[in-house]
Amino acid sequence: MSDSRVPIGIIGGSGVYDIDGIEILEERKIETPFGDPSAPITIGELDGRKVAFIPRHGKFHEYNPSTVPYRANMWALKSLGVFWLVTVSATGSLKEEIVPGHFVVPDQIIDKTVKRANTMFDEIAVHAGLSYPFHPMLREVLLDVIKKDGGITVHDGGTYVCMEGPAFSTIAESNLHRSWGASLIGMTAMPEARLARECEMCYATIALPTDYDVWHEDDHVDVSKVIETLMANVSNVKRILAALIPAIPLEKEAECDASFALKNAIMTRPEKIPTWTKENLGIILDKYMD
Repeated sequence: MSDSRVPIGIIGGSGVYDIDGIEILEERKIETPFGDPSAPITIGELDGRKVAFIPRHGKFHEYNPSTVPYRANMWALKSLGVFWLVTVSATGSLKEEIVPGHFVVPDQIIDKTVKRANTMFDEIAVHAGLSYPFHPMLREVLLDVIKKDGGITVHDGGTYVCMEGPAFSTIAESNLHRSWGASLIGMTAMPEARLARECEMCYATIALPTDYDVWHEDDHVDVSKVIETLMANVSNVKRILAALIPAIPLEKEAECDASFALKNAIMTRPEKIPTWTKENLGIILDKYMD
């Protein structure tokens, strides 16, 4: 690993705009083939490890979930060398036992988004496997760190339904999602998880339930309740992220299947790949072009 590479990335969700304890090295504005990322990327260091941080919704929460520049964010992180990617997402709870204020480390997604570009590869056919959208290797590290903290109730696994937004669910929709056995409702894990896989990154999420969505008779979600619960949990999130960075097994990158996720996924013959794709997505594809 070169000294200039940044192996760990963190995408902060609502309310999480920085990380405690990190020495800030620089703030870098990165131009991408997909336009500007949500914000300039902050590059810092903790325990000798470089970390890239970007707030998903922008520095001032300018982007709603449907307008976040997901592809630009992912390309920018990939260009820095990020492999281990941890994200934070505010969600609604679809189960009584997942109490607002708890943490959830989900293991599955149901994608209900319809308006977002969901691949890095518009000009070629690439079919990346997504059986485990939240990677088991990184999930295990994340769960271990949260459990060792001892101050947070964490739920291991659960299905995250990603809806379009930005409006919240209707009661009928909320009950439908519950009937599917889902645990969480949110608006940002897709296409983020899919793009991370295409970029050959090891991706996992800390989901922060802020409310019981609208299925619960005693809790009808609104922004004020979401923000109140979220802000109460921000210090917990920052503490976990600070503990997670030194715990990530950087030495196991080559063992992780995310590092070769596209090995058998590129269907288009190399000589038929358009020039734009070769020039702009070489940071992902070059190793497969020989």
